[in-house]
Amino acid sequence: MTPVQHRSIIKGGLKPGKSFTVRGVINPNPYRIEFNLRHRFGIAFHYNPRFDQNRVVCNTWDGQWGPEEFPAGMPFKACQPFEISISCTDHSFNVCVNGQHVCSYKHRFLSLNEIDVFEVLGDLQINHVDA
Repeated sequence: MTPVQHRSIIKGGLKPGKSFTVRGVINPNPYRIEFNLRHRFGIAFHYNPRFDQNRVVCNTWDGQWGPEEFPAGMPFKACQPFEISISCTDHSFNVCVNGQHVCSYKHRFLSLNEIDVFEVLGDLQINHVDA
């Protein structure tokens, strides 16, 4: 089980215009990290850099995993500082890493107001979270 590094409650649920920013450093020899926007019954947005596969996987858990999406490139490197920002729009989650847009993920779970937890897990050290 991957240890939770950060968890914050989204008071009143998620709304378009809300964003989450995390600054930190990737651990040496990382395996995986996760940024999750959760709701009571699952995960609306799972952004999962997989260092063992040298790729990022995005998905939604709603009783089971949906089809995986694979944004191009791996924007994180072992031992390197990073800043990730995840913002919610009416239609998608947009992800920027170190100031560069890396991914848009169309909403699969449409009840945004039920998304009430932001969490970060895995092989990283967090310096700052703005959630």
